[in-house]
This record gives sequence, C-alpha cells and structure tokens, in this order.
Amino acid sequence: MAQHTVDQAPVPAPLGAGAPRPGSVPEPPPGRLRRALRSVTPGPTADAGGAALYRRWWLPWLWMLPAIVGTTVFGVFPFLNTLLVSFTDAKPLGGAYDMVGLDNYTRMLGDSDFWLATRNSVLYAVIVVPLMVLLPLLLAILVERNLPGIGFFRSAFYTPVLASSVVVGLSWQWLLSDQGLVNTWLQKAHIIREAIPFLSDSWLILLSAMGLTLWKGLGWYMIFYLAALGNVPKELHEAAAVDGAGAIRRFWHITVPGVRQSMMLVGTLTGIGSLRVFTEIYMLGGSTGGPGGADRTLPFYIRDVGLDPLTGNAGYGAAVSVALFALTLGLTLLAQRLTKEDEG
Repeated sequence: MAQHTVDQAPVPAPLGAGAPRPGSVPEPPPGRLRRALRSVTPGPTADAGGAALYRRWWLPWLWMLPAIVGTTVFGVFPFLNTLLVSFTDAKPLGGAYDMVGLDNYTRMLGDSDFWLATRNSVLYAVIVVPLMVLLPLLLAILVERNLPGIGFFRSAFYTPVLASSVVVGLSWQWLLSDQGLVNTWLQKAHIIREAIPFLSDSWLILLSAMGLTLWKGLGWYMIFYLAALGNVPKELHEAAAVDGAGAIRRFWHITVPGVRQSMMLVGTLTGIGSLRVFTEIYMLGGSTGGPGGADRTLPFYIRDVGLDPLTGNAGYGAAVSVALFALTLGLTLLAQRLTKEDEG
C-alpha cells in the first residue's frame, strides 16, 4: 500500500536563531566586502571596550592635527626656509636675490666676529650649565624640609621666574651701575674705593649676564628637583645615617644618583638656553653687545648681520643660524648619549 506524504510549510526560525530582529542592521556579506568594511570601521577586539568599539582609524590623527599643523607652520617650514636662504644673498626687507652657493659659509669660517660670538656662547654654556645643575639642587634640598615659614621661601625663590627678562634686566642695571646699590654699599662699607665697572668692562658684563641667568633660573629648576627628590626613598638616608654617613656623603651617594635623570634634563635645557641667550647681554651690555661688540653671543650676532634693514644680509644671517642649530643639536645629542650610558 503506497504511503502518501504531506508537504508541511516551513516553520519560521525563532528570534535569536539567525533571523534578524526587527529594526536591526543586517550582517555585512562575507568575503572581500566584509574585510574592506572592517578595515574602515574596525570591529571590537578582545581587549576593547566602551568607545573603543566604534573608534575610527583616523580619529587619533584628527586630534593631533592642530599640533601637526602648528609644528609644520612654525617649526619645519621656517627651518627649511632658513636653510634655503643661507645659500642666497637675500636682504632683510625682501626683494630680488641670487643663489651664492657656499659663499656665506666660507665667509663665516673666516669671520673673526663670528668666532668671537661663538666663543662667548660656548663660554656662557660652560660656566652656566654646571652651576645651574648644582645650585637648584642644593636649593631644593634646603626648601624640601617642612619647617615653619618654608612656603614663603619657596615662593620667594620662585618669584624671579615670574618676572619678564626685560624687567629683571632693568633691575640688574640699577643694581650694577656705577651709582647703583651694589657699588654704593661696597663703597660705604669701605670695601672698594672706586666703582666696579660691571656694565662697562667686557668680561664683567659677560659674568654679570651669567649671574642674571642663574638668578632667574634657580627657582624654575628648583621645582624640577623638588619633584625628583620626592621619589628618593627616605629609608636610604635613614639607613646611611645609622651607618654613620654624614650629610655630604649621603648627598653624593644617595641624593645625586636618585636625581641623576633630572640633572641630565636640567643640563640639556640649560645648555640650549645658554646658547640662545640674547636679552641678558642686550640689557646689560647695550644695543652694541658690550664695548665694541665684545660680548655678543651668536643670537646677538645673527641680529646684527642678518636683520639690520640697511646693511644686513639675511643670507649670511641664515648661515650663522644654521651653525647655531648645529651647535645646539650637537649639545643635545651629547646629552642623550650621556643619558643612555648612565641608564646602561
């Protein structure tokens, strides 16, 4: 007897078993299209969560765009333009110019004024950098202790940082002039008979400018060291004191190794700033940079030879700027190498 089968209608799949829910977005088709969509809209990873599930690949670049544009416009482009101008005889006020090749660099190597300015800049860095590395550290150790009224001294030491370089320079002019406070006090104390020519002798102008730089920067780098000293374990000092180590020995064998990285950072920043010093020399030595320009540093010399609207040569000034950049870069690379050797 033949059996007859009855065709049954297909039973719809329940929700959650592969059928799309009403209003849901269908799954993208497999294959190349799906991989392309995932490359543009990355899917969630195992460790992703929250907003990271829907982040686009270009979103971090969007947040970095203002910094990239600012660095390009105010950093990269001026550097490339300066490098290009150094091979020309361009004038400060613009106009036609010709390519002169390496003539500006050849002139620079035979220019005695350039070497004098280089000597002053290097000497400035050689004297200021070690003092700026050590003195703020000693100052930070002094004000680190929680003593009554120590907050006042911390603020007092930091106050010069807040003042502009021009205001500080004018104050030092008044202090160091022939009738200024320093000479007047020394004469009344019968320590000197004649006024010390702080603002007329070339070497004293340079040393006074170094003192101004140190005085203005002590409070700023003191903050660096205060943060670093907070990471030096107090137990090391206590154990060394129990073993009979004095304050000087604890300073050299515990404090200095504990803040060595900060010392490298302070030395690098101070060295770069010393090679770029201008305001201190201008305020104490006048617009000529001391008697006969004997105290001019490289930035001061660049202003004189490259920016004078009548006799200036922007191409030659750009060449000196490139030399200053090379000197600064060499100092920075040396500091990085010393830092890596110290870490090793």
